[in-house]
Amino acid sequence: MAKRDLVSIADLTADEVHEIFRISRDLKDKTRKGIFPALLDKQALAMLFMKPSLRTRCTFEIGMFHLGGHAVYLAPSDIGMGKRESVYDVAKNLERWFGIVMARVFEHQTVVELARHCSVPVINALCDTEHPCQAMADFLTVLEHRGSFDGFRLAYIGDGNNICQSLILLSCLIGTHITVCTPKGYEPQEAIVRRARNLAGKSGGSYRHTYDPRDAVHDVHAIYTDVWASMGQESEAEARKAVFMPFQVNSDLVKAAPGGVMIMHDLPAHRGEEITDDVIDSPNSIVFDQAENRLHAQKGIMVFLKGRSGKS
Repeated sequence: MAKRDLVSIADLTADEVHEIFRISRDLKDKTRKGIFPALLDKQALAMLFMKPSLRTRCTFEIGMFHLGGHAVYLAPSDIGMGKRESVYDVAKNLERWFGIVMARVFEHQTVVELARHCSVPVINALCDTEHPCQAMADFLTVLEHRGSFDGFRLAYIGDGNNICQSLILLSCLIGTHITVCTPKGYEPQEAIVRRARNLAGKSGGSYRHTYDPRDAVHDVHAIYTDVWASMGQESEAEARKAVFMPFQVNSDLVKAAPGGVMIMHDLPAHRGEEITDDVIDSPNSIVFDQAENRLHAQKGIMVFLKGRSGKS
C-alpha cells in the first residue's frame, strides 16, 4: 500500500479518524492495565524540533517506548533544516534510518516537503497552519466524556491560529458543529474555512464565526481557548493583550454557556490572560485529560500510519 502521512487533518477521512480513535482507546485501555503491545517493535521515530515543547516530546517519546520502538530527539541545532541542510536532503537521510518522521516546525510548507520527499510516514506535530495531533487528542477526549459525537457543539474563543484551524477541519470532517469567535483581523485563514465548509457539506457538520463571545457559547457543550500569542509571535504579545482581553474565558463567560459546559485548552496556558485560574481549575475542566490523550492519540496515529504505509 502507498505510504500515508498526517500533514493536515484533511489528509484523513471520517472513517479513518474513527479508526484512529478506536486504536487509541484500545491502546489507552491496555496501557492502564499494564499491557504494552509491541506494535512498532524495533521501529525508530525521528523527532524533528524547530520549536520547543513539553507535551509533544514527552508523549511521542513515551508512545514509541510503549509500542516497542525507539524515538530520537533532534534539536534545531542538530539539523539546521532549510539552512545547514535542505529539507530534501534531510528527508532522504532520515528515510534510510527511521520508520516514522515527526516534525514540529514553523512553516507548513516544511512538513509538506518532508512528506513529499520521505518514503516513510511523516507526522505534522505542529506548524504555523495546523496542529493535527492536538486536535485528534482533543476530540478523543470529547469522545471519552460524551460517549459519542452526536450533536456535539464546540466554541473556540481566541486567535484563529493553528490549533483553531485543525479543530475547524476535524469538527467539520466528522459532522460536529464548531463556532469560532475571534477579534476582527484574527480570523482563521479563508482557505481553511472554505475547505471546512466543503467537508461540513458532506458530513452534516457546520462552521460558524462570530465576534461576540457570549453568542459563541450560549448553546455549546465545550468552550476551548488557546494562548493569544503563539510561538514566533512573542513581540506581539503585549499589543495582543489589549485586543484579546474581551475574549478571555472567565467565570462570567462560562455563566453564559449551558451548565456543565466542558472547558478545554491545549496548554501551555497563560493563566490570567486567555483563561482564569477559577475556570481552568474548575470541575468542568478537561485540559489535563486532553494533555494525557496526546500520548494515546499519537500512539493511535503512528500505528495507523505504519499499518497503511507498506514500509517496515
